[in-house]
Amino acid sequence: MKTLHAIPKSWPLRQPKLFLMLAAAAWLALYNALMPASEALVAALPLDRTSHLGGALQFFLYDTPKVLLLLTAVVFVMGMVNSYFTPERTRALLAGRSEGVANVMAATLGIVTPFCSCSAVPLFIGFVQAGVPLGVTFSFLISAPMVNEVALTLLFGMFGWKVALLYLGLGLTVAIVAGWIIGRLKMEAHLEDWVRDMPKMSASFEATGMTLGERMQGGFQAVKEIVGKVWPYILGGIALGGLIHGYVPEDFMASFMGKEAWWSVPLAVVMGVPMYTNAAGVIPIVQALLAKGAALGTVLAFMMSVIALSLPEMIILRKVLKVRLIATFVGVVACGILLVGFVFNAVL
Repeated sequence: MKTLHAIPKSWPLRQPKLFLMLAAAAWLALYNALMPASEALVAALPLDRTSHLGGALQFFLYDTPKVLLLLTAVVFVMGMVNSYFTPERTRALLAGRSEGVANVMAATLGIVTPFCSCSAVPLFIGFVQAGVPLGVTFSFLISAPMVNEVALTLLFGMFGWKVALLYLGLGLTVAIVAGWIIGRLKMEAHLEDWVRDMPKMSASFEATGMTLGERMQGGFQAVKEIVGKVWPYILGGIALGGLIHGYVPEDFMASFMGKEAWWSVPLAVVMGVPMYTNAAGVIPIVQALLAKGAALGTVLAFMMSVIALSLPEMIILRKVLKVRLIATFVGVVACGILLVGFVFNAVL
């Protein structure tokens, strides 16, 4: 089997700095051309730009390449950053820390580590074996899928840095507080027996030096795996967002997702839980809902419940957690999301 160093290197890996500069210049040129290109495409079609169909098509033709460009760039950079955060290193950083501090560290590490719901079981097992407290593990498991580079990139691209930072702060707060509460409840007895009885392992790791070219390979691999996996969700989410943007009346959306409807936040959370999607699929829908008069707190609650409390993740976690612990996890996180929704609807 060939090692990484034995594989013939293409020119981007031989001259990584030159490649990064050229790629950045090309990316910026493409990004700046998106709006005029989308308007020109719609103008070339035999339809009225101000019609429902014209608005929906312009939304789709602009947002699709915009989201894919943003996502590719950030996933590539984060793929390079993630080469520093292997599962072993992450466990070692969290093991042995005091509660509170460890919850903050775990939630923060969730932002920069490439783990999602599908990694929940192996990560959970690894953390338990390394002696990471249960509440700290949950802080990480909440933050990793909810406050990740995909969500923050799409939010920044569609809503700007203020909304992205708002979501970052809210997501970290929910992850930290929910994990701390679960830790204080001392629910280790509600782990599945085979998980609780596993022998503890060392949380140490070996640091290995990597060249810039090798870290770039990690970036290319991350783009292949993440963008290759989420692009159907992006197309589906933007298509649905385009339909909402072009066809749904503002008064209709505001009637059940606006600030005036007190029940809109709990309804948004309940609607979000069974949805099988991720940040790439839900954020274009969020953009369209906000444009149609939905309240920011309600929409944030909907988005957080989709990403952090998805039914598929609960089914996966059932392999390692008993029902009472899963119910506690869902209840604590849902309360945090509801509080976020109500507070921001009241303040903004």
